[in-house]
Amino acid sequence: MRAITVVGASLAGLSAARALRAQSYDGRIVVIGDEPHQPYDRPPLSKDFLAGKATVEDIALSTPDDAALDVDWRLGHKAVGLDAARRAVRLDSGEELVSDGVVLATGARARTLPGSALTGVHTLRSLDDALALRAELAEGGPLVVIGAGFIGAEVASTARSLGLDVTVVEALPTPLAGPLGPEMGALVAALHLDHGTRLVTGVGVAGFVGEERVRAVRLADGRELPAAAVVVGVGATPNVDWLAGSGVGVDGGVLTDARCVTEVPGIVAVGDCALSYNRFAGAVLRLEHWTNAVQQPEIAAATLLGRRVEVRSAAPYFWSDQYGVRLQFAGHRRPGDVVGIVEGDPADRSFAAVYRRGGHPVAVLAVNQPKLFGRLRRELAVPEPEVVR
Repeated sequence: MRAITVVGASLAGLSAARALRAQSYDGRIVVIGDEPHQPYDRPPLSKDFLAGKATVEDIALSTPDDAALDVDWRLGHKAVGLDAARRAVRLDSGEELVSDGVVLATGARARTLPGSALTGVHTLRSLDDALALRAELAEGGPLVVIGAGFIGAEVASTARSLGLDVTVVEALPTPLAGPLGPEMGALVAALHLDHGTRLVTGVGVAGFVGEERVRAVRLADGRELPAAAVVVGVGATPNVDWLAGSGVGVDGGVLTDARCVTEVPGIVAVGDCALSYNRFAGAVLRLEHWTNAVQQPEIAAATLLGRRVEVRSAAPYFWSDQYGVRLQFAGHRRPGDVVGIVEGDPADRSFAAVYRRGGHPVAVLAVNQPKLFGRLRRELAVPEPEVVR
């Protein structure tokens, strides 16, 4: 291959460029990013960066060694179309980039709610989002967070540390019941109450109150929650709309096998936009995890270059920092899995729990137990790696 285009300039895109060079590819690499910024780390956006404890420089992903990657960065340009047969990416500027291989690493965008255009209503996905929200929080006033998932919980935690009055609204009866299950979700949700955050569960949002600027959040039961600012944290949508009609298979993400291969030769997909077969879970998953955005591009690069690919079977892993507590989860939980505390006490907000399926450990959750988590993570039932030529 003489030229490879990487569409997406966040962690997965940068990791793809690094992986290609690490595997001795010496051809041209063009990386397209719709933001004007060099790659930056997203997890701090809801924590230290939002709190003003970290700068833009602190969260930069690029290192001095990355200068040797010799990448042609096309930042501030959005990919709007793909001619898969020619492996030609069309940009919003009208320019067309034709290459021998394409890496799709376009990530995901925050979901919104009707009325989100009001001033004071925010989502948090990008650096610009975080800058706008940080300025808003500095003004004070009550904050309403819609969605008690990890992003919502981290924003609530940060806002409380800044002294704001915070209410979190969750439509489900139990926050985080999807990834953690209702039992563990309830234990983790107690962190909000420990730190003075009001938690409203089991009720949806009917809309926002205000003409130009939001004044309150109206709930489905008629209640209104005063708000100087609102953060909508109701999940993310993969950035795959631009692939319509391209011939690349899309179904809630770019469809790939475990080697990151799409339905079109010479085109691979990685990171948050990829819906890939995961050997550990034995299922097709779209993983919005930092570790996946680093590891998956290594496989994709080897696939593009025609190298032997070792498809890892490591358990999916993510973490979250809330109210000074580190949450770590590895594995894949399914409804019906049996979970039990194996060490520690939830009342102390320090414990570890193991999820079992058919008597075998398939996932582990640790709250302020990093060393124990490492040991339990290694004990998860992991399939043997598969080498694909």
